Amino acid sequence: MTKKVVYTDKAPKPIGPYSQAIKVGNFMFISGQIPINPETGQVISGDIKIQTKQVLENIKAILEAEGYSMENIIYVTVYLANIEDFPEFNLEYSKYFQKDPPARVTVGVAQLPKNVKIEISAVAYKA
Repeated sequence: MTKKVVYTDKAPKPIGPYSQAIKVGNFMFISGQIPINPETGQVISGDIKIQTKQVLENIKAILEAEGYSMENIIYVTVYLANIEDFPEFNLEYSKYFQKDPPARVTVGVAQLPKNVKIEISAVAYKA
């Protein structure tokens, strides 16, 4: 199987030496996304629900660049700068995964890049 770098200008440009995603076979491994508006390159300010929505929209754009959808996500890792944001995060997150949600890990961390409230990485599979 070959490794393919996935890139779309509809998601934020990487802020370091990594790819938005890597596709290998039918799997896509999406790098951690933070709430950056891809049009401005600026962090979206606001509460956890607003930031969660931006992160998930960025992930959705990366998936769509290769013909995948949110339904193809099989595993998600969520990093919250404040674990007390979990209930509000979960409300927004659940809007994107209403049927057969992926496996998930959610952890509280001390700090995230650019002092955002959330970062999400994901693995998708398409048969």
